Amino acid sequence: MIKPPFLKAGDRIRIISPAGKVNRDKIWPGLELLRAEGYDLVQGKHVFGNHFQFAATDQQRLSDLQEALDDPQCKAIICSRGGYGSVRIADQLNFRRFRENPKWLVGFSDITVLHAYLQKEGFCSIHGPMPGFYQNENQPTTSFRQLMQLLTGKLPAYSLAQASLNRPGQATGELCGGNLSIIYSLLGTPQQVDTTNKILFIEDLSEYLYQLDRMMHSLKLSGSLKNLKALLVGSFTDMKDNSSPFGSSVEEIIFDAIKEYDYPVFFNCPSGHIDENRPLLLGHRYSLANSAGEVTLSPLPD
Repeated sequence: MIKPPFLKAGDRIRIISPAGKVNRDKIWPGLELLRAEGYDLVQGKHVFGNHFQFAATDQQRLSDLQEALDDPQCKAIICSRGGYGSVRIADQLNFRRFRENPKWLVGFSDITVLHAYLQKEGFCSIHGPMPGFYQNENQPTTSFRQLMQLLTGKLPAYSLAQASLNRPGQATGELCGGNLSIIYSLLGTPQQVDTTNKILFIEDLSEYLYQLDRMMHSLKLSGSLKNLKALLVGSFTDMKDNSSPFGSSVEEIIFDAIKEYDYPVFFNCPSGHIDENRPLLLGHRYSLANSAGEVTLSPLPD
C-alpha cells in the first residue's frame, strides 16, 4: 500500500464536508488548532453549507472533495465530520490527479466509504479524529496530538484494556476496516472491504443489538470473517436494545459470529465514536500481541 508523503510545517491541509452538515461552533476550535500547528488551512467552499441533513448538495460536496483530491499542493484532506452522504458521491470521484500527487485522507464513521475507495486504489489513509474531537475543555486531546504525530511520520502504538472475551494470541497484518455499518453496506459492491489475511478493525455508534447481530452474521456469510489475521474491536457507543431484550452484550454478539475461527480477537481498541478516538493507519502493517497480561497494537516499520 502506498503512503502519501508525511507532512511538514507550512503544508496545505484542506477541510471538506463530504457528508452531514456541520455545526461551525463545534469544529471551529479544532480548525484553529490546526492553524496553530503551522499548517496552511484551506476550507472547501461548502464546508458549512446546509442542504437538509447534508452539508451541501451532492454536486457541491463532490466538487469540494474532487478539488481537494486534485490539488497538487495539498498534503492532507481532513473531513469535518461523518454523518451520512459519502456513498452518494464516491462513485463519481476521479483519482487520476490524486495518483500523481497523493495526500492523506483523515476521518472516521461515514468516511469509511472513502477509505474503502482509497484502499482499492492502493493507498493508505487514516481512520482518525475529525475537528470536533480535537479539543476538550479548551485543551488539545490526546487523539489530536497523536494524529499530528501520525501525519508527520511518528506512528503511535497503543495498549488495549483486557476483556473477558479476548482470544489471546499474536498476529501481524495489514489493517483494514472502520465503521461496521459502512463495511456491511459495501458488501457485494466493488468497494467491499478485502479482509483476507488482514487485521480487521470494527467500531460503531447507536445501533440496535439485533442490527449488530445481523451485520456480523452477514459478514460471516460473505466470507469476510473467515480468513482474518485477527479481529480488532473498537468502541461500540450508545448501543440500543428493544423492549424485548436481545439477550446478548455487544461483545457476546461479536464473539458469537467468529467463535468457530481460531485467530486472535481483541476488544477495547481505543478508537471509534469516543472522545479519545486514537488514529489508525489503514493499509499499514501492525502487530497485535498479548504478553504478560498486556495487549499492544504496534505499527511495524516499512
